[in-house]
Amino acid sequence: MSFASSDVIARHETAGVLPQQRIEPAAVRPTSAEVAVTHTVVVPVYGNEGTIPALISRLATLAQKFDGGFEAVFVVDGSPDGSLLLLRRLLPDSGLRSQLVTLSRNYGSFAATRAGLAVARGEYVAVMAADLQEPVSLVEGIFTQLGTGQYDVAVGVRAGRQDPSTASRAFWAFYRRYVQKDLPAGGVDMFGCTRQVVTELLRLDESNTSLVGLLYWLGFRRAEVPYERLEREHGSSGWTLRKKFRYMSDSIFSFTDLPITLLITAGLLGVVGSLFAGAAVFVGWASGNVEVAGYTPLMLALFLMCSLILLALGIVGSYVWRTYENSKRRPGAVPMGHERFPSVLPTDG
Repeated sequence: MSFASSDVIARHETAGVLPQQRIEPAAVRPTSAEVAVTHTVVVPVYGNEGTIPALISRLATLAQKFDGGFEAVFVVDGSPDGSLLLLRRLLPDSGLRSQLVTLSRNYGSFAATRAGLAVARGEYVAVMAADLQEPVSLVEGIFTQLGTGQYDVAVGVRAGRQDPSTASRAFWAFYRRYVQKDLPAGGVDMFGCTRQVVTELLRLDESNTSLVGLLYWLGFRRAEVPYERLEREHGSSGWTLRKKFRYMSDSIFSFTDLPITLLITAGLLGVVGSLFAGAAVFVGWASGNVEVAGYTPLMLALFLMCSLILLALGIVGSYVWRTYENSKRRPGAVPMGHERFPSVLPTDG
């Protein structure tokens, strides 16, 4: 879908916002006149032109169910289709309080989500995809859980899906086994959290990592909201094998020492194996079955040295990994609350 540039510019000049205006986080922080914003939905957009009209309509309907202010933050992540122009055309007349953030190129969903969280104004913030595979009603369920005051984080948990994928199940099963054991079986595609959690997430200024991994690393009180994942109505999934591999490797290197552990284990097993292999070669030499001169010491040296190299790499890697962990500057602990109680002096009675 395409729209005339003059029409787009006219609409935004009327609203007092130029199409290419840069949005700074400080420009949209809450002020005394904006305290009504209590609920924010962050929506990264990439190749979602087909679902945007329905998404805006459903979010506008949902906004009417909340007493406090409701806003949507759309982050266009270098989308190659007409998503940006369509949002600029539909949002002014949608009746939905919204922000539109345009990134200079495609940075990925992690960076787009962080950009949306940085400008979100609500006390409760949810993150959802623009493809409508997660129903908009799930946003209401997440906000309801957060509004009880008993939870700081609410995640959507797949009770089922209309487009089952064996590869997806295998991917998240491996992720749970080796990266985040507390993660739901089907992974996390949508979550919501309080303002405190958003602030802590934005403090973790890391690249090449996982937003969900950081969310679970932070901890806090979590609730799970079941839902059925819907079939994709428009377009195709961008969750390719290459992106899955990149996501998994980023998560493994950011939150585990699995590669170092495997290297050390391989080195130790190699040392033990080289001892048995050396014994077998020595027995063969002693019994006269090894006729090549120098074969025995050469094989013993190869077995032992290769194993020791693996073990040494694992040990050195452990120090490198600890240096890397410190360079990420994550806090040693994240306080969830801080209460003070004044002393009560006894009274004479």
